[in-house]
Amino acid sequence: MSSHDQVASALGGEILAGVYQPGQKLPTEAEMLDRFGVSRTVLREAFKTLTAKGLIVSRTRVGTTVLESAHWNFFDADILAWKVAKGFDIAFVRDLAAIRVAIEPAAAAAAAEKATADDIAAMRAWVAQMATATSSASDFAEADLGFHRAVGQASGNVLMRSLSAVIETALLASFRMSSPVRETEAHDASVRGHQRIVDAIEARDGEAAAAAMRYIIGHGVSRIERTGPPSAGR
Repeated sequence: MSSHDQVASALGGEILAGVYQPGQKLPTEAEMLDRFGVSRTVLREAFKTLTAKGLIVSRTRVGTTVLESAHWNFFDADILAWKVAKGFDIAFVRDLAAIRVAIEPAAAAAAAEKATADDIAAMRAWVAQMATATSSASDFAEADLGFHRAVGQASGNVLMRSLSAVIETALLASFRMSSPVRETEAHDASVRGHQRIVDAIEARDGEAAAAAMRYIIGHGVSRIERTGPPSAGR
């Protein structure tokens, strides 16, 4: 990671975590240079990055101010990564789930029309990996992510595939939170839920595929709501 990327990541994460609130001015350039030990050019490049992502605005004789969150681009891969690093709150988990419910059932229904034999085999392979991931939350989450990406691929819709790629970091973090690897009953229920999605897609039943996808998204969110989202690094 370059020096200006490191500065942008540090400041961006602090803005997302509320260290600097919307409407608040950032410390002066001199204070920032002293804090990070970088050149003025590096600092200004970092500010350009944060400006492009909608986090800050700089005005002559006013200084650099944090923008309202309505300006923040949460579909930016860096912003999502910084958000994940600082830890999710339940409101963000629900927002992510709402976006998924708006897109993924439609992707599953489209996959029921367009999925090839190879697509079906790929989905079943990911479900099999989920079934064998009984001790590692990360392994389960990676397989879960692979499954949902495979559904997006099978949908044949380039925008649905792209959305999965854009929010991949957040999805993976969410899947780690909801991973049921140490709870046999919940683990089996999650695996069966994903199997039902594939079964419906293979049966060319778009309505059933969409319903099964909505169920599995809700299942994951309800687990996080019961246990609470872990803080970063937990």
